[in-house]
Amino acid sequence: MALVGLGVLLLVLRWAQIEPVAQWSWWSVLAPFGLAVVWWAIADALGFTARARQKREDVRRDARRRNTVESLGRKTPLPRRR
Repeated sequence: MALVGLGVLLLVLRWAQIEPVAQWSWWSVLAPFGLAVVWWAIADALGFTARARQKREDVRRDARRRNTVESLGRKTPLPRRR
């Protein structure tokens, strides 16, 4: 996401003719977008996004279980089985 933000910033600076970015070539201004595509492809291939999604789902599941146990009036949550 940082690469996309950098790319947008450079694009706006180039469009507004703000120095020194106004003198740069278009390839150097648009390079962060290409790097972002490469990063996302690598992250997907290595499973970074799948692991992050699984971690978010685990946190949501644990919170849901805690809320259910609390609503049933138990003081301590049930042990988690794997």
